[in-house]
Amino acid sequence: MDKREFLKKSSLGTLGLMLVPTLAEAALKGKTIRTAHIGLGVMGKEDLKAIASHKSVEVVGLCDVDSNLLAQAKAMYPNAKTYTDYRTMLQEMEKQIDAVVVSTPDHTHAPASMLAMELDKAVYCQKPLTHYVSESRAMNKLAAEKGLVTQMGIQVHSFYDYKLATLLIQSGIIGKVHTVRAWSPKNWGYDGGAPEGQDPVPPNLDWNLWLGTSKDRPYKEGVYHPGNWRKLVDYGCGTLGDMGVHIFDTPYNALQLDVPRTITTQCRPSNGFSFPENNIVTYEFPGTKYTTDSLKWVWYDGPGAPEAHEDLLLPLVETTPKQTAAKEENQQSVEDKTSLEVVAAENGTLPEQGAMFIGDKGRLLLPHFMQLPQKIVDGQYVDISKEIEKISRKHKLGKPVRNYSTEGPKHYHQFIDACLGKDECTAPFSYSARLTETILLGTIAGRFPGETLHWDAENARFKEDKANQYLSGEYRDF
Repeated sequence: MDKREFLKKSSLGTLGLMLVPTLAEAALKGKTIRTAHIGLGVMGKEDLKAIASHKSVEVVGLCDVDSNLLAQAKAMYPNAKTYTDYRTMLQEMEKQIDAVVVSTPDHTHAPASMLAMELDKAVYCQKPLTHYVSESRAMNKLAAEKGLVTQMGIQVHSFYDYKLATLLIQSGIIGKVHTVRAWSPKNWGYDGGAPEGQDPVPPNLDWNLWLGTSKDRPYKEGVYHPGNWRKLVDYGCGTLGDMGVHIFDTPYNALQLDVPRTITTQCRPSNGFSFPENNIVTYEFPGTKYTTDSLKWVWYDGPGAPEAHEDLLLPLVETTPKQTAAKEENQQSVEDKTSLEVVAAENGTLPEQGAMFIGDKGRLLLPHFMQLPQKIVDGQYVDISKEIEKISRKHKLGKPVRNYSTEGPKHYHQFIDACLGKDECTAPFSYSARLTETILLGTIAGRFPGETLHWDAENARFKEDKANQYLSGEYRDF
């Protein structure tokens, strides 16, 4: 079933396009923003708490396919109505909802968000925006046509250090940028094959609704839910689709990039079931006013990332320094890989995760996250405190706050303030759809290790026709 047919056949199809008060009207009347939340797992619960911490929010709807997670959220917001099927919630509560927050596994981001937007609801959707390139373009198009408030869940986008790095790069602090190298040693990959057999579905889980629009398959304990779906091609987008979105965001935004022209991935052969544990993805982008004529971007993920390279040499270190200690795959729990704890880099070591901008006047190292960027020229650190002070004052950035509990909600509050007509979102679907498309092109290239794929952005097709089948997927009727 294609996306348009899915929208027609969903429970919303019986409603028609009913007239409801717009967010602008709600803002003029001084009403609170009534939110419905789809997906209440690890990130979903964080999204719920952050959105609800805004003084103008009333949580009215909660939805999850796992009754245990639903009960936990209900205990936090006892006045909210609860559902296991997001389609039923959107149908029954259409007139009681102003904004929808989507925090499901990646394969359900677009189906849930598109239904919400069809009903003229503002949408906050977790990263990556979608599971397929075709969905990213469709969500961007629908949001634009309806003029909806939208935001992708990349909360560090609103943090001091990332806004500072963007302004530093655009000020020309390292000249024209010709290369970006970015990395994360987290491992949302699995080099084994699909499991055999099946297990009884736990009584707390509606397996059919968890699968949603994806193809039917038997349940296997510990393989899909909770958490491990990120490793699997039918549901997640690997480490690139998880940490890559966060770490790509600042260089992508600072350099004002569009989608790439070519993509090449080095990894193990595709098995059609799970993402490789280690990947090196090389993109080539058209130039912008902040780059040379073209830009090379190299992404490294998995245990041991990044690979040694002279671009990553730090002052007084003769070989590529080992990054701040990261756990190997057999030590990385789901909690480790979803942790928001900051691991500070020691002298002479790369940050555990981060990005290096390489320009014609030096390099800029940007740790991920809550650490100041550092400039390196001719093998020496350069004091940029005066530049930082000047830019911070000019753009009213304030002082850096090293407290995630206070900084984290800012991105969410920006979304609510935009719903109230008081602010604008900085990661709307018009931006995040392009960023997500870039990420997803990298995951597709992983199906053809060592081959360079050529992307025709205007026609949304690869020159290599064999890759085009992975740009979209069939929706199961469930």
